[in-house]
Amino acid sequence: MKIGNVEFGPYPVFLAPMEDVTDIGFRLLCKQFGADMVYSEFVAADALVRMVNKSLEKLTVCEDERPVTIQIYGKEPEPVAEAARIVVERAHPDVLDLNFGCPVKRVAGKGAGAGMLQNIPKMLEITRAVVKAVDIPVTVKTRLGWDENHKIIVDLAEQLQDCGIQALAIHGRTRSQMYTGEADWTLIGEVKNNPRMHIPIIGNGDITSPERAKECFDKYGVDAIMVGRATFGRPWIFKEIKDFLCPDRQPNQVDSFLKSEYSPLSVDWKIDVLKEQVLTSVHRIDEYRGILHSRRHLAASPIFKGIPNFRDIRIAMLRAETINDLFSILEKARESIHANG
Repeated sequence: MKIGNVEFGPYPVFLAPMEDVTDIGFRLLCKQFGADMVYSEFVAADALVRMVNKSLEKLTVCEDERPVTIQIYGKEPEPVAEAARIVVERAHPDVLDLNFGCPVKRVAGKGAGAGMLQNIPKMLEITRAVVKAVDIPVTVKTRLGWDENHKIIVDLAEQLQDCGIQALAIHGRTRSQMYTGEADWTLIGEVKNNPRMHIPIIGNGDITSPERAKECFDKYGVDAIMVGRATFGRPWIFKEIKDFLCPDRQPNQVDSFLKSEYSPLSVDWKIDVLKEQVLTSVHRIDEYRGILHSRRHLAASPIFKGIPNFRDIRIAMLRAETINDLFSILEKARESIHANG
């Protein structure tokens, strides 16, 4: 599979773009665990055009995370195209992605993100403008449609392809579903099996295990998969998936970067990974904001499920403001896991 000149090996697994989640520190961590491509948080085109510092900071890219995609969103062709040029000039990403899938009200409610599913002519106009504006591969991430009665992705995929995009990522839900219910992969498979489609199709939605990842490749024929919320407190999911899909792959930094005395994928090793995630975030920002950004990952980690009175530990994690306090809570959680077998 290729996107432009970026070539991927068998069973590509991507880190999905997520607001306030996929900052550079988290992207690097997921890359080290085997993510084949990582995506930035989405960036507002209007903010980039106005040179808002907070948005410009999201364009920071590290060589170690390549191939990397920067994702932008907006609702008018000219500012989105101008933002695309700014992204290429400042970040030099390998791929530029257009967000036509974010369902949250502050984005979709204003006509951007998944809101574009109610204005297909404008979506296509934006896509053509961006493809024309930059000289790197442009891709799109979107949903099945606006609601249950308007699942338009099969026809829309062809229209977007005709605009010149070089890959399409599809989340198997409508905008109205938000993140509820189960992702429906049948239409993703229909897009992939459409003989008129020749660009790579990336499937997204409810990939929470290696077994499900393999099923999505085998049953629906997608060229790549994208993992989102299942990475919360579980960045090693990429290692789990890649080990399962490609058991004969050559070891790389994923198997050796962490200085842990414990065997990979053991509970103790996973706790050490979470501590490393905190340190990575703190070193790239500062202690307070780094902890603020990473502690919710810890509180959501599946390794703590089943601990008696975990609610109290979770609350303590979400309130911690120093590395010492947070690591002390993690060590108590480690002791509790071992005590309860």
